Amino acid sequence: MLCRVVGGAALFASVLALVPGTAMAQDRSGVTGRVQPGLWIDPDGCMHWVADGGSEGYMEGRVNPQNGMPVCLDVNTCAVTNTDVLFQTDSARLTHSGRAQLEQFFRSAGAFAYAVYGHTDSRASDEYNMALSQRRAAAVADVARSVGARVAREIGFGERRPAASNATAAGMQQNRRVEIVCYR
Repeated sequence: MLCRVVGGAALFASVLALVPGTAMAQDRSGVTGRVQPGLWIDPDGCMHWVADGGSEGYMEGRVNPQNGMPVCLDVNTCAVTNTDVLFQTDSARLTHSGRAQLEQFFRSAGAFAYAVYGHTDSRASDEYNMALSQRRAAAVADVARSVGARVAREIGFGERRPAASNATAAGMQQNRRVEIVCYR
């Protein structure tokens, strides 16, 4: 698949050579740095080859060479944990038992990559809840990375995607959660 990326870059360079003045501009400026190749997984689980040299990047969908179809992973929510178990109230610092539970989960889940989504109830302002849920998602993602798991994304949704009504204590408890999505 690296050939496709190089081929695409060669095609791009040949198109630039046809545009008047571009070849001359390329000769005068030099881009230095290292190209960082990688793999990006979109929210649907489809893979894309990426290369980023710092000033401009390149991305192309990964396809199966035998049938030309996109290579996509199965995506499923493999864990939903109430944040009351993982964090103290109004905190993004994991409890000892919460960290141990997450470490065990990420070591045994066996997914290619994970997405971590933080959620809150509606007791505080939207801005505060967005920040808290993002910090909590980051804390869970950091645990995943600490045991060698790949994290494709970490997002805090605050109170914007409730699982239940915030009108009751039971509903608010369901809304205070961290969802972990597995890409297999």
